[in-house]
Amino acid sequence: MSPIIRCAWALRSPEETVYHDTEWGVPLHDDVKLFEYLVLDGAQAGLSWTTIVKKREAYRQAFDGFDPAAVARYDEARIAALLANPGIVRNRLKIESAVRNARVYLRIQDEFGSFDDYLWRFVDGMPVRNAWRHPREIPARTPLSDTLSRDLKRRGCNFVGSTICYAFMQAAGLVNDHLVDCFRWSEVNGG
Repeated sequence: MSPIIRCAWALRSPEETVYHDTEWGVPLHDDVKLFEYLVLDGAQAGLSWTTIVKKREAYRQAFDGFDPAAVARYDEARIAALLANPGIVRNRLKIESAVRNARVYLRIQDEFGSFDDYLWRFVDGMPVRNAWRHPREIPARTPLSDTLSRDLKRRGCNFVGSTICYAFMQAAGLVNDHLVDCFRWSEVNGG
């Protein structure tokens, strides 16, 4: 039996392996999960994904299961409680960003019917299927992530730079950046 080949980053921790094997790159159309990914990718800025994925369950509890309507109502007292929560990244700017972005997220849902409808129009409803052979080929950002970043910023979001947006697009399956020899590449592409 041949060994399972995965993207190299997925081997850094058991949590990352599970995330890679079950979620990363799978086209996502659930507004609550999309909000979760947006918050977590913003929280990752300047940190490793290992740090964030290990804190993911604490984030879910702290941020009301990533319900954007609930997060949009957070006030200064709730922000102070989050800053005291050792289970999450206690960075005021990132926490305030999650609240601010939740408010923008709700406006986007109102305008487009769902965040899913808003987001997937950037790729015409179909994932970008890349065919990278080596990790060094994978870009940190693309013209597409630049466009998404500009639009989210114009709408009032923050912690949505192009690199964060590209990581978000990878996670939510708007792009398939599994390496071609990774067992997930063909699975995510539909077989």
